[in-house]
Amino acid sequence: MDILACPIDKHYPLQLHVFEEKEEIVEGIIICPKCLRWYPIRDEIPEMLPDELREEKDELHFFRKWKDKIPQRITSEGKPFNLKKEPEKKKD
Repeated sequence: MDILACPIDKHYPLQLHVFEEKEEIVEGIIICPKCLRWYPIRDEIPEMLPDELREEKDELHFFRKWKDKIPQRITSEGKPFNLKKEPEKKKD
């Protein structure tokens, strides 16, 4: 994390949220607080790709899996994908 900057706007430092950790971070998310882009960490690998190389279906699957651990601002405003357009589940 000490050497990572956002590949889009070059902002540093980035925010790290760890969801699963063993000897290394297995799953988590890296967030750029300036442009609100988020980058998943899957299988210990940070995936810091530009928007045009990211697959919405795969990214949103990861996002939904961990949405309770992702900051609310990112779930509603994060780039390149977010959950703002999805209907909220009704609470019984």
